[in-house]
Amino acid sequence: MSGTSTIGAISGAITGPPANAADTAIRQAGSAATTNAKIEKSAKDFESILLGSWLQQAEQSFGSLPGGDDDGDADVGKDQFQGIAMQQMGSALTAAGGIGIAKMISKQLHKAEDARVASASGDHPPKGE
Repeated sequence: MSGTSTIGAISGAITGPPANAADTAIRQAGSAATTNAKIEKSAKDFESILLGSWLQQAEQSFGSLPGGDDDGDADVGKDQFQGIAMQQMGSALTAAGGIGIAKMISKQLHKAEDARVASASGDHPPKGE
């Protein structure tokens, strides 16, 4: 019987609340890495969507020639395919470094997250930030 109580105590210690400051630091570091990854992904996704939208609008504005043949019935899915193509181009541009929008958004989101973490832990951010 003592073997099962020892196993229960060990499993409770593993899944229970952090036992000391080191456990807390390890869990916060893991959640910070996850938060950083989410911030980076969100910023890049936003830039990708924005670039795709801009490209689609530019293509619609400049994609037809004045006096050209506009057969509206001939290209039933043209707009959908062009929209998909422009979104893919936006994604490719972002993956290649983009135009800097994702970096600006990421920087601001990291500042906001740092401020949130500092206020939650009772620390105060350095002056000037």
